[in-house]
Amino acid sequence: MTTINIFEQYLEPNEANYMALTPISFLERAAFVYPDKTATVNGDIRHTWLEVFQRCSRFASALAKRGIGRGDTVSVIAPNISEHFEVHFGVPMSGAVLNSINTRLDAEAIAFILVHAETKVLITDKEFSPIVKKALRMIPHKPLVIDIDDPNFNEGQLIGSLTYDQLLEEGDCDFEPIRPNNEWDAISLNYTSGTTGDPKG
Repeated sequence: MTTINIFEQYLEPNEANYMALTPISFLERAAFVYPDKTATVNGDIRHTWLEVFQRCSRFASALAKRGIGRGDTVSVIAPNISEHFEVHFGVPMSGAVLNSINTRLDAEAIAFILVHAETKVLITDKEFSPIVKKALRMIPHKPLVIDIDDPNFNEGQLIGSLTYDQLLEEGDCDFEPIRPNNEWDAISLNYTSGTTGDPKG
């Protein structure tokens, strides 16, 4: 005979008792509670929490307009700058999966990750253009490459189809974020580094 657990009876997940945890909620709250407070600083460029939320929304919207969403991987190779921070929210807001790649990996490891993760979009800071170009030559598929043209770094070259700022221009700041259905939905894909074999994701 099946025993009914009285503590689970009548407790099917619904809008009143369940919401999947997501970093999107953190950003939304920060933009609502602290809209005019500084969120990011990159040299002379500063953005408030509201501006960051709007930029992330535009980024997510632009990805969605290009057909990127649930089950798609967006990889990023960038230092600790504002755009990298925005990508950490914007990718999940589009429903896609974020893959932040270690900037110290060699071209072979980067190429392995791009193939294994089935990367559809690669966002890269021009600082890493030499190694990223080499990695892209090693892979059979060609992801959409978006350059971060960091004004604080004058070296490197733009190797993508468009810049991060150009992509933002395509997006809508009123975009409704695509939330995870539940906490089993993937929003991030991480890989090991510093091991002797291929990175493990």
